[in-house]
This record gives sequence, C-alpha cells and structure tokens, in this order.
Amino acid sequence: MKKWLVSAGACVLVLAGCGDGSEQETENEGMQVTVSFSILADFAEQVVGDRGTVEYLVPIGEEPHEYEPVPSDFQKVSDADVFYVNGLDLEEWLSGLVQNVGDVPIVELTEGIEPVPLEGEDGADPHAWLSPELAHVYIENLVEDLVERDPEGEEEYRENADAYLEELEELHEWTVEETDQVQEENRYIVMSENAFKYFGRSYNFETDGVWEINSHEEGTPGQINRLVDLVEEQQIPALFVESTIDQRYMETVSDNSGVEIYGEVYTDALGTEGSGAETYIDMMRHNVETIVSGLTQ
Repeated sequence: MKKWLVSAGACVLVLAGCGDGSEQETENEGMQVTVSFSILADFAEQVVGDRGTVEYLVPIGEEPHEYEPVPSDFQKVSDADVFYVNGLDLEEWLSGLVQNVGDVPIVELTEGIEPVPLEGEDGADPHAWLSPELAHVYIENLVEDLVERDPEGEEEYRENADAYLEELEELHEWTVEETDQVQEENRYIVMSENAFKYFGRSYNFETDGVWEINSHEEGTPGQINRLVDLVEEQQIPALFVESTIDQRYMETVSDNSGVEIYGEVYTDALGTEGSGAETYIDMMRHNVETIVSGLTQ
C-alpha cells in the first residue's frame, strides 16, 4: 500500500513492505542515501557531507526518463534510509522499482517548485534543476528531510547546506550577468529535448526542441520540419545538442536550416571525469558559457 505524507516541505511516499535494521545501520554507518540520478547525487553529497554515503541509480551518460533498473538498483534502494527522486514524473520507471523494495521512504525534491507545463501534452516538465535560480529548493527539501531522519546531525546538515546555498546564489547571480549579454532577438535555446523551460522562465529565454520530453521522443519528419521552420523564421544563430541524446536529430535540423550546432550541453546527467562538468555548479557554468557564446557569436 502507498501512503503520501507531507513532511518538512517535501513530499514523502512510504512503501509498506518488509524492512529491517535501518536504525542500527544508521547508527553504525551513517545515513545511507540513494538518489535516482547523478545531479541529485551531487546535491545530496553537498548536504550529507561526512554523515553518510550517497549512491545513484541512473549511470552518467544515460538519461533518467526511461531508465530500466538493473538488479543492483533494487539492493541500493532496499539498503537506503531514504530514496530521493526528482518527481514531476521524471522517473516514470519508479512504480516498477518500488514494488520490489521494503519500507524505504521516497522523497520528491521538487516539492514547492511551480511546474512548467509541457507544450501540447499533459503533465509538467521535470527539468527544474536546470535553473540555478531553483536549485535552492532541492537543497532546502534535502536538509529538512535529513534533519527529520537524523536529528543529531542537524548542525552539520545545516552548515553544509548554508555553505552550498551561498555557492548556488553566486551561480545564479553570475548566470544573470552572463545571460544579459544575449540580445533580445537571439534569446532562443533550441536542442533535441525542450529541457530548458525552467531556465528560460528564470532568465528570459524562449526554448524549443524536436520533442518536449525524452520519454515521448519520436523525432518524426514533421517534428524536425517544424523546428527547421522555427529556426529559419526566428533567425536563431546557434543550435545545441545534449550529452545524453543521439545527436543525429539536431544534425538533420542543422543541415536543413543551415544553422550550426555550436556545442554540447548537459541536461539529464553530470559530465564524466575530465569533462569539466563533474558537479552541478561546473555543469551549469559550462551550459551557460556554451549557450551565451553560441547566441552572441
């Protein structure tokens, strides 16, 4: 049976099942935290610090929309004190996973964020993390939930969170300054998945893609032709591709519109080691620099 509870500003799903020994594990080993994908792992690590361990399920390089859990994922979730997910229907595979784990609370970290609706489809866009202005909501939900689960660690959790929130505020202010360089007529972000809606709402950009969300990916001739027409009509100066998505769709848009693919951005995962995008802050700095450079060339 599933029961929704509201706890400290975060939405918690308690899974009825057979759990054992979680309190003893917490005392002996610290908090064991599992999250759905790498960006949430970085957020969690910033707050958990030395009071526990953080693992994530979706490997870097894969996108989290239609991920298929492997046997080791069930163990990671079963062993965890809490399982943090994005919510907003990002983890569509979640229902199949939770049927096979025990009493593990699932916490949605986007609670409190005003959803941006999908264009022409039901549901909300899940990519709230791509707006540095909204990243603080993830951290605030994390720290409040962790404090409730591990009250003895409150001081450390809050110190860690406060320090990271300062870094996120600096990232937001820097993003405002950088994006101000882009002329009004060029403030259009176009790539395969229309993932930068929250970023666009925060920093005054229009956004579009071949498709709205990866789980609804099609890449039909009609979708591609529509985007080619948009690029030509709006005289968009640059296109972008994502690190986790087949680039052939945008290559077709580029070939047919005559507009170059300027660079690669990170949307659904952090970068691999050596990429310069191994943390959320580095990832978003890379994204902003790439987008601004492409649209101001």
